[in-house]
Amino acid sequence: MLTLRAAGLLDVDTGEIIRPGILRVDGDRIVGVGGEPEGEVIDLGDLVLLPGLMDMEVNLLMGGRGETGLSSSVQDDPPLRMMRAVGNARRTLRAGFTTVRNLGLFVKTGGYLLDVALGKAIDAGWIDGPRIVPAGHAITPTGGHLDPTMFSAFAPDVLKLTLEEGIANGVDEVRKAVRYQIKHGAQLIKVCVSGGVMSLTGAPGAQHYSTEELCAIVDEAHRRGLRVAAHTHGAEAVKEAVKAGIDCIEHGFLMDDEAIDLLVREGTFLVPTTRLADAMDVSKAAPELQAKAAEMFPRARTSVKAAYDAGVKIAVGTDAPAIPHGRNADELVALVERGLDPLTVLRAATVTAADLIQVEDRGRLAEGLLADVIGVPGDPLADITVTQQVRFVMKGGKVYGGNR
Repeated sequence: MLTLRAAGLLDVDTGEIIRPGILRVDGDRIVGVGGEPEGEVIDLGDLVLLPGLMDMEVNLLMGGRGETGLSSSVQDDPPLRMMRAVGNARRTLRAGFTTVRNLGLFVKTGGYLLDVALGKAIDAGWIDGPRIVPAGHAITPTGGHLDPTMFSAFAPDVLKLTLEEGIANGVDEVRKAVRYQIKHGAQLIKVCVSGGVMSLTGAPGAQHYSTEELCAIVDEAHRRGLRVAAHTHGAEAVKEAVKAGIDCIEHGFLMDDEAIDLLVREGTFLVPTTRLADAMDVSKAAPELQAKAAEMFPRARTSVKAAYDAGVKIAVGTDAPAIPHGRNADELVALVERGLDPLTVLRAATVTAADLIQVEDRGRLAEGLLADVIGVPGDPLADITVTQQVRFVMKGGKVYGGNR
């Protein structure tokens, strides 16, 4: 038994900072909130305690120190990617993010689901990192967004991915691709429904998979109890994805009011990754990509507020490494800058995220839940930027430090 004693703690349900902040922890669980300290006491001074934050779109196998962009995609073998991911996972955890969704590899791995392996290593205690909800390989059509032979303008015989690595066309192939990811440990399915900022060909909002193919992907995943996340920007593509039963829209920069209303009506989640519109450097990208960014980024700054005002369920996601690993809280700050209130943003990174990944054991500081706790130097309801200054991290009752 140990007790965390701090200046306060956030009740995300009531939206109140309870003072002082007293949490009693036994093993990996919170066993008491408030009252008198018991056992060993960790005095955290003037910190405010929050539930461990969650990032619903990262790719820990990409980016990070030593990554060289385009050349890394053809030079880095799976073992090297895994070693780099160790550092990315550690930085993410120390930034206060104790759970993440790893949304879809699009690199050559020989069919291995590296994010599944990374999550197992973390769970076993071999390395430090957040809990990972892995998607395995992103599923995309030939020439679709996240097909690297198009995404990076490689020649036809360079970095050609297999069906097991996510390239699938037609109903039969997409069903097989989903089944492969599930067989090897994916806990959700990521699909590319439209183009994106970094797609070299076609309009960024154009729908890539047919509605028939989307319905097959959703059917395969849902029958096995997995949710489907969809990289989608264009308004029409968003509508078709939601109608097909997709559970979560990633990005949604070009949504219109009709698409937003459909998300509300169907209860579909949105992970807006809005910080990309400020942080993604496209100055050295091809002219056509810079033109897409110029079209999409201003829309990204307004579509999330429109979705929030309409009542869409919003969960926090960064698309790291588009935001550097370890800077995940920048997304929370960006959401507040877009006009969302701090409590809504904190819920988006805790209870709403937990709802998205269908877990009830985290997201709050409450008795019986996992002891995933972070400490920040101030009141996040008054100043959301304190989430960028995490001073204390506990995951499952174990202290991992913070960004001191």
